[in-house]
Amino acid sequence: MHFKLIIALTEDSITDKIVEAAREKGATGSTVISSARGEGLQAAKTFLGLSLEAQRDVVLMLVEEHLCRDILETIALAGKFDASPGSGIAFSVDVEDAVGISHQVSQLTEIVEEEI
Repeated sequence: MHFKLIIALTEDSITDKIVEAAREKGATGSTVISSARGEGLQAAKTFLGLSLEAQRDVVLMLVEEHLCRDILETIALAGKFDASPGSGIAFSVDVEDAVGISHQVSQLTEIVEEEI
Protein backbone atom coordinates (compact mmCIF):
# COMPACT_ATOMS: atom_id res chain seq x y z
CA MET A 1 0.00 0.00 0.00
CA HIS A 2 1.31 3.45 -0.92
CA PHE A 3 0.55 6.69 0.90
CA LYS A 4 0.51 10.41 0.31
CA LEU A 5 0.66 13.18 2.86
CA ILE A 6 -2.00 15.83 2.46
CA ILE A 7 -1.04 19.17 3.94
CA ALA A 8 -3.81 21.73 4.35
CA LEU A 9 -3.11 25.28 5.50
CA THR A 10 -6.37 26.87 6.56
CA GLU A 11 -8.15 29.33 8.80
CA ASP A 12 -8.70 27.83 12.22
CA SER A 13 -12.44 28.51 12.01
CA ILE A 14 -12.89 25.85 9.29
CA THR A 15 -10.35 23.23 10.40
CA ASP A 16 -12.95 20.92 11.95
CA LYS A 17 -15.11 21.16 8.83
CA ILE A 18 -12.16 20.16 6.64
CA VAL A 19 -11.13 17.24 8.86
CA GLU A 20 -14.71 15.95 8.96
CA ALA A 21 -15.06 16.20 5.16
CA ALA A 22 -11.77 14.32 4.68
CA ARG A 23 -12.90 11.55 7.05
CA GLU A 24 -16.08 11.10 5.04
CA LYS A 25 -13.92 10.46 1.96
CA GLY A 26 -11.65 7.89 3.63
CA ALA A 27 -9.04 9.74 5.66
CA THR A 28 -8.40 7.70 8.79
CA GLY A 29 -6.92 10.44 10.95
CA SER A 30 -5.23 13.81 11.06
CA THR A 31 -2.79 15.93 13.00
CA VAL A 32 -3.56 19.61 13.51
CA ILE A 33 -0.81 22.10 14.28
CA SER A 34 -2.31 25.33 15.62
CA SER A 35 -1.03 28.88 15.58
CA ALA A 36 0.64 28.80 12.19
CA ARG A 37 1.35 32.05 10.41
CA GLY A 38 1.42 32.67 6.70
CA GLU A 39 1.03 35.21 3.99
CA GLY A 40 -0.57 34.92 0.58
CA LEU A 41 -0.79 37.23 -2.39
CA GLN A 42 -1.64 40.21 -0.20
CA ALA A 43 0.58 41.21 2.71
CA ALA A 44 -0.97 40.86 6.17
CA LYS A 45 -2.64 44.00 7.52
CA THR A 46 -1.27 45.61 10.63
CA PHE A 47 -2.51 48.24 13.04
CA LEU A 48 0.14 50.03 15.09
CA GLY A 49 2.53 47.18 14.42
CA LEU A 50 0.07 44.48 15.53
CA SER A 51 -1.00 41.83 13.05
CA LEU A 52 -4.69 41.61 12.13
CA GLU A 53 -4.43 38.30 10.31
CA ALA A 54 -6.68 35.33 11.10
CA GLN A 55 -5.31 32.37 13.03
CA ARG A 56 -4.16 29.49 10.78
CA ASP A 57 -3.87 25.76 11.27
CA VAL A 58 -1.75 23.16 9.51
CA VAL A 59 -3.63 19.89 8.99
CA LEU A 60 -1.58 16.78 8.16
CA MET A 61 -3.28 13.63 6.87
CA LEU A 62 -1.57 10.42 5.76
CA VAL A 63 -3.92 8.90 3.16
CA GLU A 64 -3.84 5.98 0.76
CA GLU A 65 -2.78 7.21 -2.69
CA HIS A 66 -5.96 6.07 -4.49
CA LEU A 67 -8.08 8.19 -2.14
CA CYS A 68 -5.84 11.26 -2.21
CA ARG A 69 -7.30 13.24 -5.14
CA ASP A 70 -10.88 12.77 -3.98
CA ILE A 71 -9.96 13.89 -0.45
CA LEU A 72 -8.10 16.95 -1.79
CA GLU A 73 -11.09 18.01 -3.90
CA THR A 74 -13.43 17.48 -0.96
CA ILE A 75 -11.20 19.59 1.29
CA ALA A 76 -11.15 22.36 -1.31
CA LEU A 77 -14.95 22.38 -1.53
CA ALA A 78 -15.49 22.20 2.24
CA GLY A 79 -13.03 25.04 2.87
CA LYS A 80 -14.14 27.09 -0.18
CA PHE A 81 -10.47 27.40 -1.12
CA ASP A 82 -11.16 28.43 -4.72
CA ALA A 83 -14.20 30.57 -3.94
CA SER A 84 -12.70 32.59 -1.08
CA PRO A 85 -9.14 33.91 -1.52
CA GLY A 86 -7.09 33.47 1.63
CA SER A 87 -9.27 30.72 3.08
CA GLY A 88 -6.59 28.10 2.58
CA ILE A 89 -4.67 25.73 0.34
CA ALA A 90 -4.09 22.00 0.32
CA PHE A 91 -1.53 19.87 -1.49
CA SER A 92 -0.12 16.37 -1.34
CA VAL A 93 3.38 14.91 -1.35
CA ASP A 94 4.51 11.35 -1.91
CA VAL A 95 5.48 9.36 1.17
CA GLU A 96 8.46 7.07 0.75
CA ASP A 97 7.75 4.96 3.83
CA ALA A 98 5.61 5.01 6.98
CA VAL A 99 5.44 3.03 10.22
CA GLY A 100 2.88 2.88 12.99
CA ILE A 101 -0.13 2.56 10.70
CA SER A 102 -0.56 -1.21 10.51
CA HIS A 103 -3.80 -1.00 12.49
CA GLN A 104 -5.27 1.25 9.77
CA VAL A 105 -4.13 -0.82 6.78
CA SER A 106 -6.84 -3.47 7.17
CA GLN A 107 -9.56 -0.82 7.21
CA LEU A 108 -7.98 1.03 4.29
CA THR A 109 -7.71 -2.17 2.25
CA GLU A 110 -11.49 -2.57 2.28
CA ILE A 111 -12.09 1.08 1.36
CA VAL A 112 -9.55 1.08 -1.48
CA GLU A 113 -10.86 -2.18 -2.93
CA GLU A 114 -14.33 -0.58 -3.14
CA GLU A 115 -12.88 2.50 -4.86
CA ILE A 116 -10.86 0.57 -7.46
